[in-house]
Amino acid sequence: MNTFRTLHRSILVLFAVVVIAIVTLVHFSISKIVAEQSRAQQQSLSPAISLIVEQILKPLHISEALGHSTELVDLMDGEKVNEATVFKTLDRLEKEFGLSFFIASEAERKQYNSDGSIIDLIEGEVSWYFKYKDAPQDSVADIGKWEDTHFYIDIKIHDEAERFLGFFGVGKSLRSFIEIFDTYKQEYGYDFLFVDGSGDIMLSSDESLIASYSDFTNLSELPWYSSLPLTIQNEQALNNKLVTIDQKDYLIAEVKLNQFGWTVFLLSPLEDRQAEISQAFIFSVVTLLVVVFSLFLLIYNLLYYFRKDMQPELVVRHTARLPERDNLEFIYKNLLSEHNSLSVMLINVDHLSDIIDTHGRNTGDDILEKVVSYLAEKLREQDILGRWSSTEFIVLLPNTGPHVAFDLAQNLRHGVATLPPLVEHPDLQITASIGISYTASTRPMQEVTAHAEDALYQAKRDGCNLVRSQLID
Repeated sequence: MNTFRTLHRSILVLFAVVVIAIVTLVHFSISKIVAEQSRAQQQSLSPAISLIVEQILKPLHISEALGHSTELVDLMDGEKVNEATVFKTLDRLEKEFGLSFFIASEAERKQYNSDGSIIDLIEGEVSWYFKYKDAPQDSVADIGKWEDTHFYIDIKIHDEAERFLGFFGVGKSLRSFIEIFDTYKQEYGYDFLFVDGSGDIMLSSDESLIASYSDFTNLSELPWYSSLPLTIQNEQALNNKLVTIDQKDYLIAEVKLNQFGWTVFLLSPLEDRQAEISQAFIFSVVTLLVVVFSLFLLIYNLLYYFRKDMQPELVVRHTARLPERDNLEFIYKNLLSEHNSLSVMLINVDHLSDIIDTHGRNTGDDILEKVVSYLAEKLREQDILGRWSSTEFIVLLPNTGPHVAFDLAQNLRHGVATLPPLVEHPDLQITASIGISYTASTRPMQEVTAHAEDALYQAKRDGCNLVRSQLID
């Protein structure tokens, strides 16, 4: 016994040293990896922000500045629009800024484009004008002109009396965005996703995700996004999330475009150096785990060898490790919420009270231990075995119908009846009676087990070593 105590103290000290070493390694390794990733993320954000400012915010500022000009207000004010003057102005702006411009007149209900085309603004045919006219924001971003898909920024124009005159806007062909995005991707290696508040992808560096004829791709349709937890999907909270796309790891950064209610997701591939650090860290942890596992195997074998020095009453029986009624209630609720149905078995060792009265408490405990060991070995992996009372056990069988449960119970009953007898009592046969109930809906555990108990008592009344079932009406 003293030898074992000495061994036990040595093992505890060794275990503490190993735990401290693992915690220290994890702390420093993670700190280093996080620092590396933060630097890489900052380096990738700088050119990305420059791109957003140049390609998105600059056209917005241009259109806002021009939208407040007296020249533009004078063009749109009045009952009749001078089309020649409008086209001349739009053509001049296009040549000056290298962008497509348009004026949508409320008085004429027409849209004049810098390419010389005119679109009648008819409600039911041109949806954007009437949707954004009544919107509270003064500037909106949209995708349109599906024969040559464009990104548009629409600015509301008002006169001095705050009377709505129509829209002035700027547009860029999505083809130009794709070319620019591709250049950035070649240089920096990352992808862009411009997403609106409903999750629709408005712009992307991936040409296959660009909207076509008002058919937008939603974030939820992307495999890597749909694999994320629902809480993250619902909030679109992807900042600093690590995702795997086509077997490559990407770190996501977010940039908010509050002017449009958009979010820009920047998918940055992890640097090779970071991947090497991660692999080295994983290798170190795996090596430590192997060492620790080997150490515990050694400890287990040593404990088993020295077990004979321990007092018999210190050996914890298998039955003492079974969940009791309080825990079973919680387990029952979880199983019923996860599965469509659930069967319940109540198992009672026949004549156990008489055996204890005749042969003593230790013999009764040995029988219970023998039965529990057999049940634990024969039950399926998803089944839950628990202690129901001092002489009864309960088995929860998730997603199992009453007929299957009855067959399982018959096999268990037969297996208990054919168990080899105790060495001290070779003439003492062990048998058990089993009661079954079943539910396919949310019911209190007490209601289901009450029917199982009635079935168990019926098995006892019919002569023991039997299986009976009682279903809920």
